[in-house]
Amino acid sequence: MSHRRAFRFGVQLSGGTGTDWLGQVRQAEELGYSSVFVPDHFGDQLAPIPALTAAAAATTDLRVGSLVFDNDYRHPVLLAKEIASLDVLSGGRVEFGLGAGWMNSDYDQSGIPHDRAGVRIDRLEEAITVMKGLFAEGPTSFSGEHYTITGLDGLPRPVQQPHPPFLIGGGAPRVLRLAGREADIVGVNPAIRSGNVDEDAGRDMAPGITDRKLEWVRQGAGDRFDDLELNMLVFAVIVTDDRGNLLTKLAPRFGLSAEELADSPHVWIGTSAQIADDLRRWRDRWDVSYWVVQGPALEAVAPVVAELAGT
Repeated sequence: MSHRRAFRFGVQLSGGTGTDWLGQVRQAEELGYSSVFVPDHFGDQLAPIPALTAAAAATTDLRVGSLVFDNDYRHPVLLAKEIASLDVLSGGRVEFGLGAGWMNSDYDQSGIPHDRAGVRIDRLEEAITVMKGLFAEGPTSFSGEHYTITGLDGLPRPVQQPHPPFLIGGGAPRVLRLAGREADIVGVNPAIRSGNVDEDAGRDMAPGITDRKLEWVRQGAGDRFDDLELNMLVFAVIVTDDRGNLLTKLAPRFGLSAEELADSPHVWIGTSAQIADDLRRWRDRWDVSYWVVQGPALEAVAPVVAELAGT
């Protein structure tokens, strides 16, 4: 079966000393990963912009981005300038992950107002319009409920035109429709409605729910659906010869049956060959070709990356 996009892989890393950080990103490039991402939280992690700048300087082809910037933490004028600058300094290797925010502890501990989801998504939608205007040629103006921009010329211009690819995603209908309409890369992920990773988020990883999420993306994208690259974040990877027993043991932790967990694209359990077969099957089902694993799985997933990347 032919596919419109080949497999590629990213890894989400969060910290370490300077030497450790540069070693991790260089290893990711050497192992064939396409990209390195940094989360955007206030806990024990490096801040995204300096970490990604260092990662780009230490590598040649590796793409860099945040998974994802919380729109509430930075004004879009500031973030657009930082992203454009990073794109210039990296030679056009930025993937611009942007979201409406979700983690309760970040808001509670920082004192940043944690508005209801609808307000956060309204603000995200306005921010996307503002930043696309700033990435374009000439001055931009915008007047909305949350942002007002008057005759501002966004400089420097990013290397990638018309802008670095936007990676927008989530697990709920409105944000996935927005991603389908506005993003270049759509992240299809569990909905984390409570603001904490809990069993409800685990149940949202079920394959039947994923089917519905792809429909929401299609509704938002319309005729541009075939132009999108579809992405998923992987929350756990266990490379093992004992797939059946582990699925039975771990499924209750996610609120799923063993069969549902075996078909959940956000948890990989099995030998490298079994995982590779799963990814082919999931691409056939959902057209997802871009997968991001967590840092601890960097080396364990390397045989899968070697087998599938570019195919």
